[in-house]
Amino acid sequence: MLSNFKVVLVETSHPGNIGAVARAMKNMRMNQLRLVAPKLFPHADATARASGADDVLRSAEVFTSLADAIADCQLVLGASARDRTISWPSLTAREVAQRWVGKLEAGQQVALVFGRENSGLNNAELDLCHYLLRIPCNQDYSSLNLAAAVQVVAYELFVASGQETVSRIGDQGEEPLATAEQMESFYQHLLQTMADIGFLQPERSKSIMRRLRRLFNRCHLDTKELDILRGILRFSQNHNIK
Repeated sequence: MLSNFKVVLVETSHPGNIGAVARAMKNMRMNQLRLVAPKLFPHADATARASGADDVLRSAEVFTSLADAIADCQLVLGASARDRTISWPSLTAREVAQRWVGKLEAGQQVALVFGRENSGLNNAELDLCHYLLRIPCNQDYSSLNLAAAVQVVAYELFVASGQETVSRIGDQGEEPLATAEQMESFYQHLLQTMADIGFLQPERSKSIMRRLRRLFNRCHLDTKELDILRGILRFSQNHNIK
């Protein structure tokens, strides 16, 4: 869904930044990278910083001018953190994503243009852009690392595209939630255990149990978690811990 968006880097000084941008793009399933007169490319530092995004680097297109790099694009957005003397229409990265992701006509191309590390885009280059692309941040320190800026914009596009990253960590909630009957049995077991180890005072048993019920009910325990807690209670009772 993001193949209509081209990341264009203008006169990048450090090849490592090109690699870092390629990595940021691949993280967000973007692969259209264009380079305008890079100082050093290809370069080992770019490959090293790409950290597995070598395919994005290999397919990167190199141009001698920004005009050539954006010639086939219907929409050009120039990233800029500096205010300009002449008022220029601007959009945040989120507004760009909301306005155009999934809403472009077939074949329409969008160029996301990022300038030099030390000075950004000059006025002549911004003249080629339809909008300024803004990333809201600290007004007292608005200069972003090149790869970081690309990452923020690419993230907004990725989120707007509705793509999902499936987590493979943990059991993914595969265990069924404990039933009301199972929870009630657990509470009785907990009450008995606290009495056995001498923790519970009869005059305070109702208020303590009410608070413990509220605590465990907020957790929405699954059956495996409940089994673990019951195991702890049985251990405490068997060893008569006091």
